[in-house]
Amino acid sequence: MKKLLFFTKSTIFLFFIFLICLTGLYTYAFFSPKLELKNIGQMYMYDRDDNLVYQGSGSSEWTNLEDISDNLINAVISVEDKNFYRHQGFDYLRIIKAMALNIKNKSIVQGASTISQQYIKNMYLDFDKTWARKMEEAFLTLELEVHYDKDKILEGYLNTINFGAGNYGIMNASSYYFNKKAKDLTLEEAIILAGIPKNPSKYNPVTHYDECIKRAKTVALAMLNNKVIDENTYNNLFLKKVEVYGNRNENNLQMLMYYQDAVLHELENLKSIPTSLLDSGSLKIYTNLDLDSQGKLEEAISNNVTDENLQVASVLIDPDTGAIRALTGGRNYIDSQFNRAISSKRQVGSTMKPFLYYAALENGLTSSSKFFSEQTNFVFSNNKIYSPSNYNDIYANKDITMAAALAYSDNIYAVKTHLFLGEDKLIEAARMTGITGDLVANPSLALGTSELNMLDFAKGYTTLASGGYRTDNFFIRKVEDLDGNILYEHKNQKKLVLNSNYVYILNEMLTNTSNVKFQSYTTPTALSISKKMSRKYALKTGTTNTDYWTVGYNQDALMMVWLGYDEAKDLNSDASKWAKNIWVETIENYLKDKEDHWYETPPNIIGILEDPVTGEKATNNNASIFYYVKGSEGNSNSVEVSKEE
Repeated sequence: MKKLLFFTKSTIFLFFIFLICLTGLYTYAFFSPKLELKNIGQMYMYDRDDNLVYQGSGSSEWTNLEDISDNLINAVISVEDKNFYRHQGFDYLRIIKAMALNIKNKSIVQGASTISQQYIKNMYLDFDKTWARKMEEAFLTLELEVHYDKDKILEGYLNTINFGAGNYGIMNASSYYFNKKAKDLTLEEAIILAGIPKNPSKYNPVTHYDECIKRAKTVALAMLNNKVIDENTYNNLFLKKVEVYGNRNENNLQMLMYYQDAVLHELENLKSIPTSLLDSGSLKIYTNLDLDSQGKLEEAISNNVTDENLQVASVLIDPDTGAIRALTGGRNYIDSQFNRAISSKRQVGSTMKPFLYYAALENGLTSSSKFFSEQTNFVFSNNKIYSPSNYNDIYANKDITMAAALAYSDNIYAVKTHLFLGEDKLIEAARMTGITGDLVANPSLALGTSELNMLDFAKGYTTLASGGYRTDNFFIRKVEDLDGNILYEHKNQKKLVLNSNYVYILNEMLTNTSNVKFQSYTTPTALSISKKMSRKYALKTGTTNTDYWTVGYNQDALMMVWLGYDEAKDLNSDASKWAKNIWVETIENYLKDKEDHWYETPPNIIGILEDPVTGEKATNNNASIFYYVKGSEGNSNSVEVSKEE
């Protein structure tokens, strides 16, 4: 009896202590500065001309609660927080029930966050599951509750919540998914939207309709239990397929969101931006986006690629500054949010060869240095045999020049060069240009068998395109807070890391991939698009069984295109044509109104007319200019590489 009395008194005492503490916290929260709601989540993204192209929270026009469908309001409250209008920020009974259920199941199977708590988390906090974060969330929820009435809290929540596919807020979501204003949503449409925020990717009605409807039926059951719809209404829901719109009325580019994702990825790594602003999204972000080029890039992809399962990643860069003008990370952001330009790694194939040949030039070879091109088995000291082959098994069966090897993408020549130099030389050259990905020192590295990320790989090509200067490729020019205070501004830092003479010679050799004078026993790899080029480009293609690349540039633009399947299936021959067409159509559009520039010839570089394949001096119409550092023009003898290393 005494133990029971002690327990009762202790419980009453602790309860009063809890009430006193809670009252104190509410009082302190009441006298704290009032939280600003409408600016929270207002992330503005501007293009290179300072035109607004994306607004993270939906629209600068706040959607008032009375302009939102009652169906949507009832659905959200029923599934997210049925006691919303009855608690003061925390649903204590729900918390106790959730704790009991989680203890019983020995895992977290149910949460108890209220709409107020979720709103605070979306506005101010990251998603770390730490006690410090939980305590901060609790206090900010108290502040929210004492400063605003329930309607204002619900209004703010519905205007900032993530509805998927880049849609923040009910105005964006209702317009995108159903081409309607928020107040005009039908019951079924409202229920679908209310179900999306739990998992915006999984319950996207455009890409995962069946999963979305399963979730919608859960929402509808909550509405039935909450007595906002009757049983007859419930039983007649979703008997027919609900028509989904899935488009934006402005800047309706299906791939633009990949650029935005890349911007946000870069933003997260800017140390000068306060964490609180990153969490809330209250920023103005000025990017390098060229909206016209982004649109033309998407148009080129849509017009050329007929295989709906084939993915495309691409990037357009100003090599002088490193500014990224356009980017795609896939065919359609609605279908797949995986950004292949910033997140995937693929074999780069023969587009690795320019870095090999830069290393060769730097180590004494010249554009007319010769290796014998024939079917070759390389036998190593451990008795391992490496047997690379040329595309379609076409070989010169004679000595060919480095310039010809680049034009034809001769694999035998590349491997012989690689082994002659030593396998570390290619890695050293790639590192100098800024490539940081894993490169394995083996014979096949010269043929691009290592997997690299596109943006990492693009750093190396930007260095070649800028004449040997390494710079940072970047999306963001400047970041401001909503009051116009500059939080970050990009500063261009260029560093000369390569010998400009050899870079010039390499860039000239890369123009021969589209040079008709190199047509001989085989055809230069990009000759098929030469008639579409209005100016001079250094250009390289790369092919593996599962990946196709086209990379080309001049002083004013660098364009990189990759095609492949996510599941790494073998490609058909059409991928080569598609990649090259996407490349040429996009870069030509970008440069169409710009002056035609090519690299200035360094003073100690000379050009000599020679036969494209043999490198012998020639004066006939088929002769092509080979470039040399003065004094090296006689160094063009055939180099022997033993078949046994």
